[in-house]
Amino acid sequence: MQTETTIAPAGALRTPVQKTVLMCRPEHFTVTYRINPWMDPDIPTSTATAVEQWETLRAAYTGLGYGVELIDPIEGLNDMTYAANGGFTLDGKAYGARFTYEQRVPEGPAYMRWFADHGFQVHDPQHINEGEGDFLLSNGAILAGHGFRTSLESHDELRSIFDREVVSLRLVDPAFYHLDTAIAILDETNIAYLPSAFDEASQAELARRYPDAIHVAAEDGAVLGLNSFGDGRTMLIAERAVGFGRQLRDRGYETVAVDLSELLLGGGGIKCCTLELRR
Repeated sequence: MQTETTIAPAGALRTPVQKTVLMCRPEHFTVTYRINPWMDPDIPTSTATAVEQWETLRAAYTGLGYGVELIDPIEGLNDMTYAANGGFTLDGKAYGARFTYEQRVPEGPAYMRWFADHGFQVHDPQHINEGEGDFLLSNGAILAGHGFRTSLESHDELRSIFDREVVSLRLVDPAFYHLDTAIAILDETNIAYLPSAFDEASQAELARRYPDAIHVAAEDGAVLGLNSFGDGRTMLIAERAVGFGRQLRDRGYETVAVDLSELLLGGGGIKCCTLELRR
């Protein structure tokens, strides 16, 4: 893990926001099936390495003062460590996940039980959605992906449950099958994204809403560089996303580079392992 800082431009010093996140230790992580372009059961994986890398991420969060809560992993649910997909929380409410692929379907009820046991008002989903993998909070609105894993109909559920503006964005590149692989939330009003991951209408909407957004290069997107997480001052990013790191530091953010290469074999990175809890 590497930390790099720069002096922010005058007037651009950034203030961190306290974060609380939910994580799931990858005790059962392996790749035995293929449900995204990153997965290949013929490539060996190491559960021990995945756990070691994941622990580095958890330590980085605690070092930044995050609250880190844990859900118990369940044997046989190889992908449960990608906690972001387990639901979406806001205003003390939790909208549960209803997964696309049968291998992950049991994760939905497991996460909903955790939310209920920890004080959230849980809303059972009626439509296919994969939680915070496709739902990102930005400037009071919910950016909502669709096209691969989450149905457009679930966006209406979001509106009715949370009474927030929901901005539908269509993903078109199978390598970026969740919104959190193609957009990074930098702070309340700023984002970074990969334009080519979206259709033309969504690109136009993002350009209108975020004229000063960071456009990330394809090589950084290809290592899930945008699958990152931060507190408004410090961004945790993929170690290999060096260009994105420079872009962030040029804007006055601090960066912490984390190696999650083993978990990348399952198609996930930093943000995939991180579900924000908003009580």
